[in-house]
Amino acid sequence: MGITIEINDLSKNFGKKQALKHVDLKISQGMFGLLGPNGAGKTTLMKVLTTLTKKSGGEVKICGILVEQCNKIRQMVGYLPQDFSMYGNMGAYEALDYLAVLSGMKKKERRERVPKMLEKVNLEDQHRTKVKAMSGGMRRRLGIAQAIIHDPRILVVDEPTAGLDPEERVRFRNLLCEIAKDRIVILSTHIVGDIEATCENIAVLNQGEIMFRGTVSNLLEAVRGKVFTLEVSAMELPMIRDQFLVTGILTNGSMANVKIIAEHSPLKEAKPCSPDVEDAYMYLMHHAPVWNGN
Repeated sequence: MGITIEINDLSKNFGKKQALKHVDLKISQGMFGLLGPNGAGKTTLMKVLTTLTKKSGGEVKICGILVEQCNKIRQMVGYLPQDFSMYGNMGAYEALDYLAVLSGMKKKERRERVPKMLEKVNLEDQHRTKVKAMSGGMRRRLGIAQAIIHDPRILVVDEPTAGLDPEERVRFRNLLCEIAKDRIVILSTHIVGDIEATCENIAVLNQGEIMFRGTVSNLLEAVRGKVFTLEVSAMELPMIRDQFLVTGILTNGSMANVKIIAEHSPLKEAKPCSPDVEDAYMYLMHHAPVWNGN
């Protein structure tokens, strides 16, 4: 059995609230993007995959093993949650070594693995730096180190770049792409730019339902011919916002260049333009039904 995740008719209820509704997905080796707004059910799905939350219905297999076999699944899966925190007064090496102890790793193996993981996430020169003195990006990289120290086949990261500055975000995305060469990395986020920069295969989740599954190219094709630009006066902007789905505004003095999404050319002066992933995502959220891009 290869490195795969198979999700069939997955549901998760919290009382009367249905957080996940009949989710079907198949994920193969490489980077996979799970995109959706806050509250879409992404974190719930991640917690089911990492055995932190029990599903209410359906079937989930990771590398052919049912998710109910928690011990086996946890050996194969690494997880960096959105609210991940570490021991602030510990140095990077000490904190990572301690977490390796908690995972059951023997002393000899830790001596080999901890320095390698710090090097992999480019923190070998910061091994004595206290966690509380690290930047947000450094702490996230240390979080990745703890998630992969047991060499899992699957890495799940939940909203990993939220709050990072642009340079740290790019560095972190590059690290994830490198890690994904020989395993599955699931990037769960509401930040469209992170998906666009790293993932070809994606799914869009909204209100617990899969709205789209397929490739980025498939998603862009769905909105091709529906994105336009036009120049309007600043006074006309409120009217444009009321009538159309606006995905971009670039002001220049009293004028503004506006990007809008519409089924047909909205105004004679509007010019068609090539869509980006954010355009396609906005169109999907506001107009399109559930669609399978495969």
